[in-house]
Amino acid sequence: MISTIHFFFIVYLGFDRNYGLQPATYVLTLLSDNMTDKRIEMDTQSFRKHAHELVDWMADYFESVEDYPVMSQVKPGDILKQIPTKAPNQPESFDQMLKDFNEIIMPGITHWESPNFMAYFPANKSKGSVLAEMLMSTLGAQCMQWLTSPAAAELEEQMMNWLREMLGLPESFTGVIQDTASTATLCALLTAREKATNYSINERGFDERKFVIYSSEQIHSSIDKAVKIAGFGVEALRKVDVDDGYAMIPEKLEELIEADKAAGYIPLCVVSAIGTTSTTAVDPIDEIGDICQKHNVWHHVDAAYAGTALVLPEMRWMSEGIEKADSFVFNPHKWMFTNFDCTAYFVKDPVSLVNTFTITPDYLKTSVDGEVKNYRDWGIPLGRRFRALKLWFVIREFGVEGIQEKIRKHIMLGKWLAKEIDAHSDFELMAPVPMNTVCFRYTKGEESQLDGLNEEIMNKINNSGKLFFTQTKLKGKFVLRLAFGNTNLEAFHVENAWQLIQETASEIKP
Repeated sequence: MISTIHFFFIVYLGFDRNYGLQPATYVLTLLSDNMTDKRIEMDTQSFRKHAHELVDWMADYFESVEDYPVMSQVKPGDILKQIPTKAPNQPESFDQMLKDFNEIIMPGITHWESPNFMAYFPANKSKGSVLAEMLMSTLGAQCMQWLTSPAAAELEEQMMNWLREMLGLPESFTGVIQDTASTATLCALLTAREKATNYSINERGFDERKFVIYSSEQIHSSIDKAVKIAGFGVEALRKVDVDDGYAMIPEKLEELIEADKAAGYIPLCVVSAIGTTSTTAVDPIDEIGDICQKHNVWHHVDAAYAGTALVLPEMRWMSEGIEKADSFVFNPHKWMFTNFDCTAYFVKDPVSLVNTFTITPDYLKTSVDGEVKNYRDWGIPLGRRFRALKLWFVIREFGVEGIQEKIRKHIMLGKWLAKEIDAHSDFELMAPVPMNTVCFRYTKGEESQLDGLNEEIMNKINNSGKLFFTQTKLKGKFVLRLAFGNTNLEAFHVENAWQLIQETASEIKP
């Protein structure tokens, strides 16, 4: 039986521009000689064999990740020079690919999954989320709207309901899964912009109105980026002073808002933080919410990392007043053991969100649009991955109580290290420790030497491959910063890290 595509080629090739109409046998010979499907891709039997090999490799990695140097030991260009400058013309064997992966790629990997990785914030995973990712990749589902993957859309809706209840968020919030908190924050700013202008900027572009956005000076840099991308210009971002605990001062926020209004500016949005990046400081959400409602300003709460701690009832002091907020974001891919990427974004007014982003050409219309949630209208990208599957697996793998147990342990470890540092004569805490991120520095030396001494301690340890942590700056001072949130972190990992830091510091000469 000749398929439509083959019939097309027969008709097209049946007329040779040099020799005119040719017999069918000639045309079929052309098809046979020139269009044979060589099936060079991997067959199912080979795929099955290699997939089992990879699962064995993955299981071994879970068990042996602590054996690798935490921070990659390669130098710039080491990986690049081992990769051919041109793509291969002919197929290569999977065995060769896996060999190159082990010999070329693995030495250049910094192992975020090592419990000795205490830098930045964790990019966590669990075995359940990895298995879900395998299924997602196999299905290859494009989840842009309900009709393209009904199970994906409805599972996402229910997972966001689960998360809302787990974190104690208001029932008035409705959620959608985004890729990262950076994207979610940009969505918040764009929605605030359009709601405030009755969607006129989407239609006609910016006019002479001057909008301003507010955040603390400790807010994540993604806020600066979002302000630029949304078209406000970085000069429209006001950084509010913080208190001794690095949390936003509400009185300073209101002073800025009132001064801007008097100068003819339009206060549009306040971005507050539950867990700032440097120190996990918690802004006073309740008081900020009152100010935002008073001045009719959108309130977006960035809880990208620390939001997961709200699964613990005893930590919900951080979100008091959250019912006044307009939007809220946190990342299950940071501290809820779901592999990257998976961001939970909640809004109080989903209609404004959808009105900001919806574009429905004829080729995307379906007969059920009025009955379902088409999540392509809830954010920036049209294409969407089946991220809800990972959440479903993770929450069921651990159970809510299992997640709570791990979060409590991590917070306890942060408090333990804070006490150890407080009791040590050669170290000092540089910020409060409300959760599991500890900022401190070595102090044995002249003040003018301390930045260099602490940087030397950090670099020496990181280069050893035994531990990886990073720094921040607080009040202009170089500060060591450890974050405890890895899925497999145990008390002895933190004890070993503290011991290594003390030993290294004792070897450093002012």
